[in-house]
Amino acid sequence: MEYRFLGNSGLKVSSLSLGAWVTFGGQIDLNHTYEIMKAAYEQGINFFDNAEVYANGNAETVMGEVIKKAGWKRSDLVLSTKIFWGGEGPNDRGLSRKHIIEGTHAALKRLQTEYVDLIFCHRPDPYTPIEETVRAMNYVISSGMAFYWGTSEWSAEQIRQAYEIARREHLIPPLMEQPQYNMLHREKMEKEFLPLFRDFKLGTTIWSPLASGILSGKYNDGIPEGSRLSLKDYQWLWDRFQEISWKERSKKLAALADKLGITQAQLALAWTLKNPNVSTVITGASKVEQLHQNLKALDMVKLLTNDVMQEIEDILQNKPEQEPDFRKI
Repeated sequence: MEYRFLGNSGLKVSSLSLGAWVTFGGQIDLNHTYEIMKAAYEQGINFFDNAEVYANGNAETVMGEVIKKAGWKRSDLVLSTKIFWGGEGPNDRGLSRKHIIEGTHAALKRLQTEYVDLIFCHRPDPYTPIEETVRAMNYVISSGMAFYWGTSEWSAEQIRQAYEIARREHLIPPLMEQPQYNMLHREKMEKEFLPLFRDFKLGTTIWSPLASGILSGKYNDGIPEGSRLSLKDYQWLWDRFQEISWKERSKKLAALADKLGITQAQLALAWTLKNPNVSTVITGASKVEQLHQNLKALDMVKLLTNDVMQEIEDILQNKPEQEPDFRKI
């Protein structure tokens, strides 16, 4: 396993990590979750990602049970949760001081731990002042409930604002962002966030590296029964990807992967790992074998030479145009 520093910190996270979204507490049961997390841990994965909204909190409950059953040393783990959607009550969602603190306490109880290493603001909250959120997150850290805080799917402008408020008020700024990043979704990581990487050394825990399975090749000929996009609750994902012309590109990527002697999923994962601004790639798995196949992507990065990367660009045809650097003009 390769370990990378999380942004401008001394914390090391496994370059491939395991997330609870979709699978934990819903698609797979406790025993299967235990086998998958155990296999991940044995292969060197130390970062396990979660959120209060996943399976309505049950994903955290299951993860907490697995960690208790496995008996792992807490200091060997990097655990996260994300706060935004905590329930149906008027104050059970969003990023108010009330919900951040109450939501964190509830998440820790479900996870059966005294603290999480990382806590994220799961989405920007247009109804709560960013300063209120920054102060609440600072309190969560100073109270020992979390070690680092960050954002997920915030804009560069919102992250910069939070960072500047924190610095002005002598508070702890956000360390990391959790954006979607894959071959079909590149704008934030490869354009919008570049000034943040330069100015703040922002860390990233990227999600959906396989575009919810699109880039694994499993949907090249339709939707298999039992797959994520066949689930009723994830119809919105399928609808979203219909807006992208992906099928022809996915089949060409499958051919390139075959030429390299690897799977299409391994190609897509290795491609994300090539980006030096990626701290960790969050993967999902519903079977142990799927996890093992994903982990092999670490050995495939070396296959992505400059020529191969150009072949990928020729297939994708979606590289973000860079803004001119006026400092060099």
